[in-house]
Amino acid sequence: MNLRLPLFLLAVAMGAAAPALASSELAQKKNCMSCHQVDKKVIGPSFKDIAAKYAGQKDAADRLAQKVVKGGVGTWGQLPMPANPQVSEAEAKQLVGWILGLK
Repeated sequence: MNLRLPLFLLAVAMGAAAPALASSELAQKKNCMSCHQVDKKVIGPSFKDIAAKYAGQKDAADRLAQKVVKGGVGTWGQLPMPANPQVSEAEAKQLVGWILGLK
């Protein structure tokens, strides 16, 4: 019996699940969860609300990654999101990709 295909499919499936888990862990590590939760508003909007607001917007990932790093105010009210200098641009893109993929 040839086990290459089942092992390959298992490896692909595990790799596909890893970014979502890694991004959740990265959000914890970078203190995003201090102000945001996946499915409920805390200080800032929930990640699912962010995903819904920006769904289908072609430039959303780049704009949001910049907000993660540089901060912003006005989109969700007057409470500012502070800059996050401890988050690299690559990490911000990973986080935003995860957030925008939430349903």
